[in-house]
Amino acid sequence: MGSGKELLILGLLCLLGKCFCDCEEGFSAEGSNCIDEDECMSNVNLCGNYSTCINTYGSFKCQCLDGYKGTGRTNTFAGDGQCKDINECIDNRDICGQGGNCSNLIGSYQCICHSGYTNDSKSSHGHCIDINECTNNSDICGQGGNCSNLNGTYQCTCHSGYRNDSKSSHGHCIDINECNEAERKGENLCGPKGSCKNINGSYWCKCQKGYTNYGHERTPCSELDCDKGTSGPTPSLGGLADILLMMKNNCLALSNPGEVKGDGEVLLEKLFTATDAILSPGQLNSSEYVTGLLGTMENAIMLIGPQLKANSNKIETAETEAEIALHRGETPPTGSIHLTNENAELHTDWTTAAGTGSYSGIALAALLSYKNLETSVNRSFENLTGLKKDGVNPTFNIFSKVVSVVVSNPSTQNLSHPVKITFRHLQDKKESDEEMKMEYICAYWTEEGTWSEDGCIQESSTSTHTVCECHHLSSFAVLMALYPIKHTFGLQMVTKIGLTISMLCLILCILTFKFCRSIQGTRTTIHLHLCICLFVADLVFLAGISQTKPVGGCRFVAAMLHYFFLGVFTWMLLEGVQLYRMVVLVFNANIRPLYLYLTGYGIPLGIVIISAIIRPYGYGTDQHCWLSLNDGLIWSFFGPVCFIIFLNVFFFIVTVWKLAQKFTSLNPDLSKLHKIKAFTVTAIAQMCILGLMWVFGAFLFQKDSLVVAYIFTLLNSLQGALVFIMHCLLSKQVRDEYTHFLSCICTPPKKRYSDFSSTNPSSTQSQGTRSGQHTGESQI
Repeated sequence: MGSGKELLILGLLCLLGKCFCDCEEGFSAEGSNCIDEDECMSNVNLCGNYSTCINTYGSFKCQCLDGYKGTGRTNTFAGDGQCKDINECIDNRDICGQGGNCSNLIGSYQCICHSGYTNDSKSSHGHCIDINECTNNSDICGQGGNCSNLNGTYQCTCHSGYRNDSKSSHGHCIDINECNEAERKGENLCGPKGSCKNINGSYWCKCQKGYTNYGHERTPCSELDCDKGTSGPTPSLGGLADILLMMKNNCLALSNPGEVKGDGEVLLEKLFTATDAILSPGQLNSSEYVTGLLGTMENAIMLIGPQLKANSNKIETAETEAEIALHRGETPPTGSIHLTNENAELHTDWTTAAGTGSYSGIALAALLSYKNLETSVNRSFENLTGLKKDGVNPTFNIFSKVVSVVVSNPSTQNLSHPVKITFRHLQDKKESDEEMKMEYICAYWTEEGTWSEDGCIQESSTSTHTVCECHHLSSFAVLMALYPIKHTFGLQMVTKIGLTISMLCLILCILTFKFCRSIQGTRTTIHLHLCICLFVADLVFLAGISQTKPVGGCRFVAAMLHYFFLGVFTWMLLEGVQLYRMVVLVFNANIRPLYLYLTGYGIPLGIVIISAIIRPYGYGTDQHCWLSLNDGLIWSFFGPVCFIIFLNVFFFIVTVWKLAQKFTSLNPDLSKLHKIKAFTVTAIAQMCILGLMWVFGAFLFQKDSLVVAYIFTLLNSLQGALVFIMHCLLSKQVRDEYTHFLSCICTPPKKRYSDFSSTNPSSTQSQGTRSGQHTGESQI
């Protein structure tokens, strides 16, 4: 505002209608108002090059164009800045992608793409993207190859019979002329009776008459003998002659170059349909017919198999079931073969199937199963006479389906690696007969029409399956041999008499150790319970070892035998521990009875309970009420027994060593040493007899040997007698007690009254005996 005089002048002018506004910068007066002035319109070069002027209220601003940036921090300035070109290629080196180079332009950039890349039409600057040559040109690799797209290029992967062209940078696939290459190498791809003809991706063998490639390319010519395996049966064999005629006609067609080749799948179906017609009426009449059928089927599979198109073929009819595996190639195949059907499984390898001789280009393996042929071959066991055991002739029955194994190997009479065949039994394992023993035999059907086991062994057997290993190929089955079990009168008498003697001796021992007060002590307690366990074990053994029916009762008997025989050895271990304490400890050598009972009966009980929980069905077998030998349960007995014998051997060695030291010194207590010595000798003898008994006992339940059975029974009876002799009859205190007891029984009553009324040496001896009670040791 001006001075007062200026204001007065302006006021007068306004009164006259001539008012003026004084506007700020960026505004212009219009009448009596100030309005925004558009600086951008009034001065088009206001912001300079490469920028755009933007009017603002009362002012303006300059904004750089795309591809340019201002000299300040932003691309917008008020007119005192300047826009410069942006070099996008430096700021973002991957702006065109890995397939292109960036070229900077004034205010922009351009992408120049490499070979194999193209500018993206969706990108304003031409971003480079990969060209998919495989999609753009489906025949870029030729008909013999597959195209694989790569970044900026592509690659050709050629099929069999084609190779990459060395003149093509990307490996265009061209046909291999196998015939020319083989000729240059001096090789003959088609064999001596075939000529090679090249075709796209492969070659074809044109065979002379009498030879064939079975209608397959890349297959050498093989000689065909159409008379072999297709002649021989008489017209009386009925449908079998029709099969042979069909096979011979097919063979002749294959061996004639001018004939049209047959369809392998159709021919295979015809073969099995004709076979069903033979087998469906029922049992075949003769072994000759069975032999002819089996041989014809094997030869037919050998002829038809190579004509099949697929490498794996299965066919099943009402009477037969077959699986055929094929391998075609220029080199012999390797690897395993596993063929299976409902009744059998075949495990072999391609080396066995193809053989080690000249390779014809085709390897074959087949498993053929006959569903109802077993009734026709349940005879002709003449060649199995060598299976007689202990002078007993077994009876035989077919116990599986009959199967045939066919391979292309021409030498199958002595295979370098055996084939393994797993047969399913016709029924689960039969309930055992007390008078019969069952055995499974792997057998094959010979050309003479009989069963033989030569070259076949049984690898393993369960209740439902038997695994056979055979070093030759033919038709196989599992036979069940039943042997009558010979229960000799002599063995039964020895068993009964021997165990009866042992039990009588053990009863005497038990009564002696229980009621003979002069020998009471820790050792006597151990002897008492050892005899109790051995007596119960012998009693259960005598009464129930052969009572395999019912199954529950047999398992109970086996568990009782397991428990009490373990108890015998546990008390023997306590005997060894007591010996060790007597020699090593001077005072308090006895063991509290509670500890003895817990150890002697608790440890066997724990072992039996754990074994019954883990293997409940391992108690009781078809032959004996004992532990099963098949699932490892037997080691729940032999394991602890071996461990106890090992410990007792250690204790006895220490005892003998200590005794030797004390006997060499001037020890006044010689009576105690003599007692320990005698105790040691009897304990060692007892352990040897019992341990030796169970060495033969282990073989008793595995082999039907009368010699082993006699030895086991004799040693078992000796155990009770040995305890009675060594711990009772050889003990002076016990003999004195026996003498006193017998004198009381045999002396008349009057004399016994006089004996009580007089003083004689017997009373003195009785006092000595009573005084011996305090020592707790027997006078041996």
